[in-house]
Amino acid sequence: VQLQASGGGLVQARAPLRLSCAASGGTYDGYAMAWFQQASGKEREFVAAIQWSGGSTYYANSVRSRFAISRDEANNTVTLQMNSLKAEDTAVYYCATGRPKRTSYANTANEREYGYWGQGTLVTVSS
Repeated sequence: VQLQASGGGLVQARAPLRLSCAASGGTYDGYAMAWFQQASGKEREFVAAIQWSGGSTYYANSVRSRFAISRDEANNTVTLQMNSLKAEDTAVYYCATGRPKRTSYANTANEREYGYWGQGTLVTVSS
């Protein structure tokens, strides 16, 4: 499985930005597709995820009302629509896929449940 993330860039605070992650080389039934962020000098943190089958979504509290994750099954692509961006959203964003042991939030938000990672795309939000 290969993941290709795209869409990062420099934006002003409160502007929107859309990230995409194209998956190839596998089938994804039973998989979750997720986005994680890693700010400079910090640990990687969960942002959002979606179950490939059924489309259940999961969000970190910090982005719940601002970000939306969706999937395009025909094109094996997951999109993260980020609205009302803040300076603290500045980070490298990674997409990942895997089969979490359970479909609970705790499992789905755990980076150790994901075996495949994209290369990361930098989002910089200027205030």
